[in-house]
Amino acid sequence: MSKKVEQFEKWVRRRPPAPNSKVRLICLPHAGGSASFYFPLSKELEPAVEVLAIQYPGRQDRRHEPNIPSIPDLADQIFAAVRHLDDLPLALFGHSMGAVLAYELALRMQDAGLPSPVRFFASGRRAPSRHRDDMVHLGSDAQMVAELRKLSGTNAAMLADPELLEMIMPAIRSDYRAVETYRYEPGRKLDCPVTVLTGDSDPRVSIDEAAAWEEHTTGPMDLTVFPGGHFFLAEQNERVVELLSERLDRQGIDMPRRPRAEVM
Repeated sequence: MSKKVEQFEKWVRRRPPAPNSKVRLICLPHAGGSASFYFPLSKELEPAVEVLAIQYPGRQDRRHEPNIPSIPDLADQIFAAVRHLDDLPLALFGHSMGAVLAYELALRMQDAGLPSPVRFFASGRRAPSRHRDDMVHLGSDAQMVAELRKLSGTNAAMLADPELLEMIMPAIRSDYRAVETYRYEPGRKLDCPVTVLTGDSDPRVSIDEAAAWEEHTTGPMDLTVFPGGHFFLAEQNERVVELLSERLDRQGIDMPRRPRAEVM
């Protein structure tokens, strides 16, 4: 096995390859999240879209690998794993911490002279320039659990199981440290279309903070506000799939037509 293939298989999880795909969508999970979070989305977008879900170290089948508590270091390794994917148009989707990683990944693509993403999707995350002094990663385990309960993105049964908590807490704390200590480089912008998705009652992202993604690209930006909190996309899966399909279709990629969802 070549080093390139080995790196790809370490970082990427996907369903059986879809040979008739029109576009490839790389999906990056939230803090504490894993690749399996995107499997329902993958199923809905097939066969027109091949979804590649990134698996961070320190969880699931990579649970014995050390965590990486730095956004730049994570982005460097993810870029090394996917930079050779040039046979299909490429789009990026990141939720919460994943949106920050997707932003850094897109910048690395530009720096390397690779084609820019046909579209960048930022979900459930304020623009990089809108900093908050969050310090959740410095809190106790009980404080972190309270944060996770507030965001409703982690199975309640897991949060109530001391053994499971002991297993997942290191990865969660590492991810929170990575995103809370991240600082963007002013003046750097994407050169691709940006679509922002946010929940209307997300305690971690205001509408203004989501709209500020416009400052981070020289391309067009559009914002869609969904009903729900930080993990609105789990409850609004059908509408999110419809939005992704429609936006990718704008890029000249012939996507299959789906029944249009109701007003989002």
